[in-house]
Amino acid sequence: MIEIRHVRKEFDEVEAVKNVSLHIQQGSIYGLLGSNGAGKTTLLKMMAGIYKQDAGEIFIGGEPVFENVKVKQTTIFLPDALYFFPHTTVQQMAQFYKDVYPSWNEERFGKLQELFPIDVHKKIHRMSKGMQRQVAFWLAFSAMPNVLILDEPFDGLDAVMRQKVKNILVQDVAERNMTVVISSHNLREVEDLCDHVGILHHGEMLMEKELDDLKADVHKIQVAFRNGLPSLFLRGFQVLFQEERGSVLLCIVRGQKEQVESHIRKFEPLIFDVLPLTLEEIFIYEMGGVGYAIENILV
Repeated sequence: MIEIRHVRKEFDEVEAVKNVSLHIQQGSIYGLLGSNGAGKTTLLKMMAGIYKQDAGEIFIGGEPVFENVKVKQTTIFLPDALYFFPHTTVQQMAQFYKDVYPSWNEERFGKLQELFPIDVHKKIHRMSKGMQRQVAFWLAFSAMPNVLILDEPFDGLDAVMRQKVKNILVQDVAERNMTVVISSHNLREVEDLCDHVGILHHGEMLMEKELDDLKADVHKIQVAFRNGLPSLFLRGFQVLFQEERGSVLLCIVRGQKEQVESHIRKFEPLIFDVLPLTLEEIFIYEMGGVGYAIENILV
């Protein structure tokens, strides 16, 4: 659905995106993660056709994106910093979306007012940040896009509204096969939604995996032995992090869970637990492997 091949973008001799390639399947929710300044927003803007890449190719549905009206009529980008025409009301912005997007659904716009209880005649610039975010989603969902690109989409929304928005996102993916790309620093919310993730760092793609596969490959273990840690205990593992707390060793290792458990049990540990890892923890340890580390985060 979305194909990015060897894309590069430079600003004032700073290479923001470096030879990035990725593939996003139709009907999936893709989480684009990365450190501050990794190039995520730049990549999203190129994906939406706002920026033109300096090198490489970007396709949506097999067609190039930049200056392609047909593609842009079915693609919506919601930026971190929202923009509406000055002094416009919700109704006026809805008319603009109706003129721009052929798939605009007036009936849905009316029904969604039950979820977004906002006066359509109120000027958007007078609304709070959270209400402006609600208006942006209201308009986007009513336009029925094939591709929805979101940059920090839940910023400003309260917990109830976040859940409402996530429910509609999941519904549209399931019922209309909509494709969603989300960049967010709130990894717990990304984890709830995404089925694929990519990690960007210093403009380069570190990895791209299904979320379930990513979780299946990294494990947090705590272990203790009767006579101290065996000398060969960690040999053969790729250890992302380790810390001794008294007689208990806490560590993050990469590998298949069955192989990790089989290897450890050979040493007859007194204590052995495999603990669940969150996407946030996986992200931290993966970034630590490229020098973007944080110490003593295990709890």
